[in-house]
Parts: sequence; structure tokens; C-alpha cells
Amino acid sequence: MPSGPVTLNHQPTPPLWRFLIAVLPVAAAGFLGSIATTPNIPTWYATLVKPGFTPPNWLFAPVWTLLYVMMAYAVWRILSLPADTPGRRGAVTAFFAQLALNALWSWAFFAAHSPMAGLAVILALIAALLVTIRRFWALDTVAGALLVPYLAWVSYATALNAAVWYLNR
Repeated sequence: MPSGPVTLNHQPTPPLWRFLIAVLPVAAAGFLGSIATTPNIPTWYATLVKPGFTPPNWLFAPVWTLLYVMMAYAVWRILSLPADTPGRRGAVTAFFAQLALNALWSWAFFAAHSPMAGLAVILALIAALLVTIRRFWALDTVAGALLVPYLAWVSYATALNAAVWYLNR
């Protein structure tokens, strides 16, 4: 039992920390994903049978860059809320859980050369992303809405991943 008065933290995360917490992990996830992905595109990935709805390889980098910027801004908005805002901690935790799954997918699919493992990870990513969107939306509708295009892209990527698995089993 605390011996003194309970103090609440009505302040948002300080601006520099907010920026670092929002940007560095998102950039790290993108970087780690590219380490697993890039060397495998002209080699292993090029040998796979892909469905007709596969986009050109050049499209992935600009789409992911935009999505990562939107993700960082969304979590920055949540970190801008007072630290004692009910649901804030859970929303941030959900965000970082889905971000870890985001980075893990590249390692499961590309580095491990396993569309099956990629499919398992991306399905978990969708579930974690849905939780994150729901939690963000409850705190800041703009932050939640910023993740909707990401969900759309990951849903498309799930269909692509499933098709690649099916065509190459």
C-alpha cells in the first residue's frame, strides 16, 4: 500500500520522447523487415509462382514507407494524450505487439522462405492490428483511422501470401 498520496500523470509523453518512441521503433521494424526481404526478392521470391494480382516489386517500398509514416503519426497522437488516460497504455502495448508481428512477417516469409510461416504470422498481425485500431479509435479517431489503410494493405498482403503458399505447395 503506498504511504503517500497517489499522484496521477496528467501530462502527455514529453515531445522529444514522444517523437523517439513513435518514430524509432517503426523505422526499426521497417529496416529489420527490409534486411530479411531485399536479398530474397531477386533470388528466392523471383522463383515463386505468384497470382495474377501480384503488384510489381517497385510498388512495395513506397506503399510501406507511407504506411510506416502513418503508423508513427498514429502512435505519436496516442502518446500525446495524458499518460493516465484510461486505455492509453493498452493501446500503446497493442501497437507495439502488432509492430513486432509486422517485422516478424518478413523473417517468416522471406528469410525462412516459408509462405506457410508467413501466413501464420500475418493472420496474427491482422488480429493484433484489429485490436490496435479498436483501442486507438476509442482514444483518438484520427489515430485509429490512420491505421485503416494499413489494415487494408495487410489484408491484401494476406490474400497474396495465401495465394503464394497455395501455388507453391
